Order: sequence, then C-alpha cells, then structure tokens
Amino acid sequence: MIASFFCMYESRFVKEIYSNYLIKQVLWYSIGFLLILFLKKIKLNFLFRYSFYFYLLGNFLLVLVLFFGKDINGSKAWFHFKLFSFQPSEFMKIALLLYLSNVTNAFKKNDKKNEFLYLIKCAFIVFIPSLLVFLEPDTGAIIIYLLLLLSVLFISGLKKRWFVIAFLLIFLIFGSFFYLYFFKQDTLIQLIGTSFFYRMDRIIHFKDGSSMQLANALTTIGNAGLFGHGIQKELLYVPEFPTDFAFTLFLSIFGFIGGFLLLLLFFILNCFFISKYFSVKNFEKKCFIHGFVFIFLFQQIQNILMNVGLMPIMGIPLPFLSYGGSNMIVYFIFIGILLNITSKKIQNKKAD
Repeated sequence: MIASFFCMYESRFVKEIYSNYLIKQVLWYSIGFLLILFLKKIKLNFLFRYSFYFYLLGNFLLVLVLFFGKDINGSKAWFHFKLFSFQPSEFMKIALLLYLSNVTNAFKKNDKKNEFLYLIKCAFIVFIPSLLVFLEPDTGAIIIYLLLLLSVLFISGLKKRWFVIAFLLIFLIFGSFFYLYFFKQDTLIQLIGTSFFYRMDRIIHFKDGSSMQLANALTTIGNAGLFGHGIQKELLYVPEFPTDFAFTLFLSIFGFIGGFLLLLLFFILNCFFISKYFSVKNFEKKCFIHGFVFIFLFQQIQNILMNVGLMPIMGIPLPFLSYGGSNMIVYFIFIGILLNITSKKIQNKKAD
C-alpha cells in the first residue's frame, strides 16, 4: 500500500491527468480494508449456493457494457460515472470462480461421474464471458478466465487423458490461428475484427522493440540505479505508467534495491495465501482459493516480466501496486473471502 501511494504521488509529475490518482488510490484501499473487515465476519455460504445467479449477473453486466460502456483506448470495457469507472470483467472473476468451484464440487460429490459432461459444462461456463470480453476487446481478461478454468480442472481429479486431449485441442486452435495470421491475414481479420487483430499482432511482435511504451520503460529502469531517483522527479513518459507499468515507476523511485524488497513482500504475501490454501478442508472452498492464488501469481509474473520486455504488453496490472479501482476492489474481496474461509472461529463452529 505504501509503495503504491508513492507511485501514485510520483505519477503526477509524469502527466497532469494522473494528478488525482493518489487520492483515488487511498479511497480504493480504504474501501478494500473495510470490505475485508465486513467479509471476514459474515456467513459466506450463500455466495457458493447462489453462485449461478452471480454468474448470470456478471454476464448481464458484460452485455450492458458493450452498449453503454465508455470506449477507452479502443476497448469498451468500463461503465463511466462522474466520480469513478466500473469494469464488469474484473468482477466477473469472482462470479466465475465461485460458480466453477460450485460445479466442480458437485462433480466431486457425484464420484466424478460423466467427466465429459463436466468438461463441456465448465468450458461453456467460461466461453460465454470470454466471448463477451472478446467483443470489448480485453485480451487480459480472457486469459484470466481461461486460467481460472485450468485451476479448477487441475484440482477436480480428472483423468490425465482429458488433459492430453485438451492440450491437442489447444495446439490445433493455436496452430490454425498462426496459419491464418502468417498466410491468410485478411481471413483472420474478418473472423476476429480489426481491433482484436492488431492487439494480437502487438502481442506476437512484442520482441521487435518497436513499442515506444516498452522502450521508454526499459530506459527508465536502466537509469534507476541501485537507489532510484526519489520522488518529485520528472520522468521519461511511459503510457499507462501508474497502471500497467507501475512496477517501472516504483523502480524509478526506489531503484533495484527497492525493487528487490517489493518482490520480497510479494513472496511473503504469496506464501501466506498458499499456506491458507493448505489449511482448508472443504473442497468447494479449497477450489476457490486455488483459483485465486493461481491468477494472483500469474498477474505478478506477467506484469513484472512485461515491464522488463520478457512478456508481451497485455494490460494486466500488478495487484495492489497498480492504480485501479475495479482490480483493486476485486482482490480485496478475494482476500476477504479467503480470510473468512480460513477463520479459526468459523472452522471450529463447523467442527462442533
């Protein structure tokens, strides 16, 4: 939190539109901590029991945003209000994971009968929001949804042959995509649209070094040194500095030593969440925590490697450091649910 506040404060010296990001980030953190306190104390079984309805609501919001959302950077993914913006695809992460956990738990209780039907159901559950987000378009959200699907399949106890089949299907899909990309680009553009094609083109060619965003980020990191430049310094402009490239912004302030300490903090937080996962006995809730930890780790790895040019730029923020209301609140909700699930008082009551 403190590191994020420093980044938001420094961002005002980068561009004027970032001048109120610190105030908003303080607000998101305040709301987040209140949500943790609230979610930790209430009974949350209804979230899993009625997860299907939360899933329906999430899809309904994804449809609405296509018609009434605000177009930002070529993506129609936000409801924009006077004081804040709301991104339905972020909150869909919670609804999707709750519902997948519920379906997987039912499959497990049924002695894992009819694995094919279970796979088709899970794939269909993920396909609907992925298609809606594809239309926005938002590549990062689609990847997160697919990772949530993988996380519940890994823990479901499926036979290995299904993973082999899934791997072959993925290989076939990607093979077809790259064939069209390199030999039939006009056909591919007709299938996926111009906007999404150029997003994919940017991902595929991220190593070409043609991105001003990445070039400026690498220059900023290279000039940071061991201790950084401190605050209130004018920095080389990097588009989406407080969001996608907040890690670069942090390194520019505190240098490589500060970056090492930040990574250490993330490591401790990851160990804490993983330890909570192993402390849970209830399979449905264990499945939920497994999915949360899965995407939490992925966002850290993807964002940090993206900042140093080892992964493509995909608009995936670094949890708790990057600016953003929706993503921040969603992860606080995840933590509130996790702490509720692993509460000793609640577990003792269930044991009694």
